[in-house]
Amino acid sequence: MTWSEMQPLLEQGTVDTLYMVLWATVVTVLGGLPLGILLVLTDKGGLLKNTVVNKVVGVIVNIGRSLPFIILLIALIPFTTFVVGTFIGPTAMIVPLAIGAIPFFARLVETSIREVDHGLVEAVQSMGGSVPTIIRKVLLPQALPSLVSGTTTTVIVLIGYSAMAGAVGGEGLGSKAITYGYQRFDTQFMLVTVVVLIAIVTVVQLIGDLAVRLLARRGRTA
Repeated sequence: MTWSEMQPLLEQGTVDTLYMVLWATVVTVLGGLPLGILLVLTDKGGLLKNTVVNKVVGVIVNIGRSLPFIILLIALIPFTTFVVGTFIGPTAMIVPLAIGAIPFFARLVETSIREVDHGLVEAVQSMGGSVPTIIRKVLLPQALPSLVSGTTTTVIVLIGYSAMAGAVGGEGLGSKAITYGYQRFDTQFMLVTVVVLIAIVTVVQLIGDLAVRLLARRGRTA
């Protein structure tokens, strides 16, 4: 396959991949952030200590993390069809991508929140701060650099997931690699696709690292 033939396929695959990953990241953060915070707040010694809730949420998160994504992708076909109307295409793939990444991100959020100095929480409590105030004024701001780092890691995981989604009609670079590279025995196209994916991951990591450094620097000078 010549470069002129590859270019439109790679461009469309890249656009589809970025589309899937972007919206899946938004849904993942919206779902995983409160789950991670809940795991911390309801744990032993937490502000909302509740063993039952903590165990139930923990089990759900652990089950979600333990399932291989390709199996989850296939198992969610009926649910994806119910939500979107189809299980094929980049929009449909946002559903399993987000569901697969939410438990992963929730654990990263939990780890980030646990790193916050408990003395700051106690200080706000002593001044009559409510739980929502503590979350908004202490936990999230103090954990922000770590949360951004966790989000970066999650985006990279989602890029890998999106490539696997190509095996079941997810479009994107993974689909193009399978259809035009693997099935047509075009090694050159496969290699170019891999290079593009590596480039995307590298750019995401660089942006994430830069954001973390800027936030950390701002935190030290605040």
